[in-house]
Formats: sequence, C-alpha cells, structure tokens
Amino acid sequence: MKQAARLWRLQIHEVLPSTSTLCRTLAAEGEPDGLAVLARRQSQARGTRGRGWETPAGNLALSVLMRPTFAPRDAAQISLLAGVATAETVAHYLPPGPNLALKWPNDLLLDGAKLSGILVESHGNGATVDWVVLGIGVNLTHAPILPDRRTARLPVAPDVEEFAQALLARLGHWMEVAADVGFAPVRQAWRGFALPLGSMMSVKLGGVEHAGTFAGLGEDGGLMLEIEGVMRNFTAGDVLLPNGG
Repeated sequence: MKQAARLWRLQIHEVLPSTSTLCRTLAAEGEPDGLAVLARRQSQARGTRGRGWETPAGNLALSVLMRPTFAPRDAAQISLLAGVATAETVAHYLPPGPNLALKWPNDLLLDGAKLSGILVESHGNGATVDWVVLGIGVNLTHAPILPDRRTARLPVAPDVEEFAQALLARLGHWMEVAADVGFAPVRQAWRGFALPLGSMMSVKLGGVEHAGTFAGLGEDGGLMLEIEGVMRNFTAGDVLLPNGG
C-alpha cells in the first residue's frame, strides 16, 4: 500500500548550538515523527566521529526527527537515503559543469571536495528503533576550512529556507518509497550518484587502513571494495580518497 505524503513540521531558529542536539532532546521528551529544525547559524555543530562542523550564516544546518518502523539492522540504510535526497536537491540548484558525487555512505562531493555531510544518530532497545535524527549540513555560500580534506560550496547559492523545503520534499519522497517497497530503489539511486566503479579509496577502521577499489554497494548498503582480488563489504569506517576528498 502506498504511504501518505510525509508532512514536516519545520522550526526555524536564528541561532542554535546544534540542530541535532535540539532534535535529540525533543525526541527524548516524546516529540512525534516529522519534526524538522533549521538554524540560520550553528555555534556548536558536530560532524561524524566528534569532528567539528562550521555552519556560518548562509549555509544549511537542518536536522530531522523520525520514528521509523524498520529493524535496527536496517537503520544504517537511512544514511544512504539521506545522501540520495541531498544529492538530488543539490543537483537541482547546480549549474552544468561541476561534478557531483556521493562518497560512502553520504558525503557529497563537488569536483572531489566536500560539499555536504550528514550525521545519523539513533536510539532504540536493540529490538526496535525508537528514533532517528539526521543532521544535514550543506555548504551553500561558504566552504569552511577543514584540516583533513578539501571543501566546496555551491557556485550560486539558493535561499536557505527554499533549499531546506526542497530537501525535505526529497527526503519525504524517499522515506515513502522505502516504506512502500523497501530500500532497493534507494540503493539504485545512490549508485547513480556514486564515484565511478574502480575508483581508488581506502576504509579506515579500528586504526587500520584497508586500501582497494570501489566495487559498488552490498545488499545491506555496505561499501564493497576489491582488495587484492578479494571482495570485502564494509558497514562501518571512514572512507579516504587519494585526492583528500
């Protein structure tokens, strides 16, 4: 049965320490599914693995709270879904020329430099997922300086609220698709934005780097690397590219 269109309750704040922190707090207080929080500026934004993430005025700082019905083992695939929704939204505002690509699981690259990052946080009891918070940052007007990678911004910056509404529409669309027919279409859409097969990359996991070539996605949404002729499926780790993306 086709799911009803998702309606988001969008809160807009001038300044917040972190949109995701607010969503997590509200989730613990019982806030229902469908909350979206937009901040025109964040003062204490966070990236993956505790990294800082600068969000000056003009860039996107958006978090959403969802209460999904899938099993915990499928929660990681939300990361791919968020990447697809973000890539599609950026592509709508991107003029011809720059190359847009997704780096597993959801970093969005523009000509090899980081344009967007997504932080996925969830809470459950091991058998069910209580809530998921997606924190989405996109460099619309400014490219913050990061110590370990190149960054990019959009050539022509859209209005932040307009961009947020467009992104929420694509996110809602893919949530409906996943609820209706599963994650297979999401994986297919992700592959459409992926780096070329055979691209050199490595996965840093537990302090060890595993270098190989990109071989697609596993059925579980994991990253497939060919390493010395052997296919390996990674479901966690930091992906590193030779050009610093």
